[in-house]
Parts: sequence; C-alpha cells; structure tokens
Amino acid sequence: MFNKSVAVLNVRSDEVTIAVVERGVNNTFVIKSKYSCAYEGYAEGELLDVNDFSVAVKSAVKETLISNGKQRVKKLYVSVPDEFIKLVCTDKTISFNSSKRIKKGDIEYIKKLSAPNDDSNYSSIQCGCVYYVLSDKRRTINPLGEVSDSLQAKLCYYLAKRSYMEIVEQIFANLNVPLQIEFIPLVQAQTIYLLPEEKRDGYAITFDMGYISSTFSVSCGNGVVYCEAFSLGIGHVAFLLASELNVPYEVAYTLLKKVNLNAKEGVETFEECNYEGKNYKFSSITLIEKIKFGLDGICETIQECINNYSGNLTGKPVHITGEGCVVIRGACEHMAARLDRETVTLSPNLPYYNKPQLSSLFSLMNAALTCFEQTSFLKKIF
Repeated sequence: MFNKSVAVLNVRSDEVTIAVVERGVNNTFVIKSKYSCAYEGYAEGELLDVNDFSVAVKSAVKETLISNGKQRVKKLYVSVPDEFIKLVCTDKTISFNSSKRIKKGDIEYIKKLSAPNDDSNYSSIQCGCVYYVLSDKRRTINPLGEVSDSLQAKLCYYLAKRSYMEIVEQIFANLNVPLQIEFIPLVQAQTIYLLPEEKRDGYAITFDMGYISSTFSVSCGNGVVYCEAFSLGIGHVAFLLASELNVPYEVAYTLLKKVNLNAKEGVETFEECNYEGKNYKFSSITLIEKIKFGLDGICETIQECINNYSGNLTGKPVHITGEGCVVIRGACEHMAARLDRETVTLSPNLPYYNKPQLSSLFSLMNAALTCFEQTSFLKKIF
C-alpha cells in the first residue's frame, strides 16, 4: 500500500500540514491521509515560536505518520518557505575543443562549476535550470544530445536557512520517527506545478499571498530568477481593520471574509459579527474603504519588487495564489486596478481541489512525487 506513497510536510505562515500521498491517474493525487494544525507562524525569516511550531508538527505527525501503521513511509519531503530561502542565480559557460554532442557529464560538470559555496547560515538544497544556450544561440531547457562547441548555463540555486532545517530535523529526531528528510524550496515547487511551460518560457510573475508572509517571484524556464519574501499578508490587513475599527482581531478577520470588494457602489449595506456575546455592526462601505487601504500597502510592496527586478516585466500579468485570494472577495480585481496590471488567479488544475489556498500543498506533493519517481527509476536501472 505504501510502496508508492510519500509523506510531505507543508509549512505555511499560519498552519502546518502533513499528508501521505500517491500519484493517481493523469497526474492526479491519491491522498491517503492529511492533517493540518495551526501555529504562530513565521516573520522576518524566523519562526515566531519554535516550541509552538514543534507542537503543531508533532500533532500532525501523530495523526498521519504514526497512526494506523503509516510510519512505513520512509521519506518525508519538507517545504522550505521563501522567508527561509536565499536565491543565487549563476551564468557560466564551458567550451569544447570542437562541436560535440552534449552528454550528461557535461551538464553535471557545469552545474558543479556554477554551484555556490555553502556558508554557516545557509545550505544549498536544490538547483533549477533557467535555460541553457548553445553555440548557435539557441535556448533550451534540456541540452542533452544537442550538438554544440560550447554550453552556457543560466541556473538558480536555492539555499535554505540552516536554523530552519535543524529545527525540523530535531523535531523528528525527538519523535524517534525513522524518516529520511529532504527539503524542497516552495517557490520552485509552485513555479513548476502551477505555471504552464509556455508561461514560464517568457518570464512570469507570481505573487503568493499568505497569512502573515507573502512572496513575489519571477520565473523563467524551470527556475526562478528573482524572489522576494516579505512579512506582509492577509493577517496584516485584518490587523489594520481591527485597529481602525477598535474591535478584537477575531471580529475584524470575520468581517474581512464577509465583505465583497466588488459590491455596487452607493448601495448601503451592513455586515455583522457576534463575538463573546457582543454584536458588532459596520457599514459595508466603511469596511471596503479600510480593506482596500490595507491591500494598497501590499500592492505598493509588489510594485517595489517589480521596480527592483532588473529585467523588463512590462505587460506581464501577476499570477496570484495563496490564502489571501479567497479570504477577501474581490481582492485580485482591486489589486489589478491598483497595480494597473492584469492579475490571474493560480490554483491546482484539479477537480474539487482548484483552490488557491491549496496551491502550496499540491505543488509540494507534485515535487515530492517527482523526486520519488526519479529516484525509483534510477534504482531500477542500477
């Protein structure tokens, strides 16, 4: 039953999720078990409460990997949120004595030549291919078998924060769960799974709007050329609303989910929320005005990222995914108007699971299964 199963630990800025999954037909997924647990989250590249994070992960482990014999899954793939990732892009060229057919060894050599050195704080966990360039100036994702007298490699390396990796490894060591742990950069997993190849070929903008952390990235080919994570998300919009209305945070977050930013102007309606025996009632017009102001702060940060990117992103739409897409109805439309740029909602292309809040989990599951399948294939060969 578990010969083809993998386990994943998806870490978001509001909850952790562990799932045991297999590949289904037509690249679908068969989820054997899944459990999510809320925790304090992370900000500014640090877990806000390590003990709280540990408790949440342990709860998810007990519900999925330990119960019902599911400990037979031997490998766990753990997402590395973008706040714990340092992106290093490289551009190296090797030349040959004469034109030759590119072999696997040539590709491995230029990857080794390009690889950045680990330091005391970060460790390289994965390499992504932006593209290769042959001597006739042709671009390709896979140069294997092509004839050329040189090979240029534009690659990106994902370096994970060692402190984050050590915390995760220590949790499982304390649980005495015999699992091999492999770390996967979330930004890379989402790029490959959510964006079609033709979108990535011409540079694509993605904005993952989370709860208290969000990420702006630019992808090309099978890699990411720019990535900026910042501690700003839908929870901050709720916090701003709570401050402006002088209400508890829980009330503000509930009201946030009730408002539709696309509501017709001039129509006076009210939203209500009952919390701890007290009823709160506010004009929808007032709520919309303050929520839009909060979203404008996020849009300003996106625009800063666009300005900071050295390439040309003129006319490129912003692909938005994450929890923030669904918490506030009409958020993407407002952001499109504020940025003066088309926005496109990204979600898994799957029946019943085509929801932006599931993008990171299914991207991680796809990346984990791909790694597992490639490893299994190599074992069969050798």
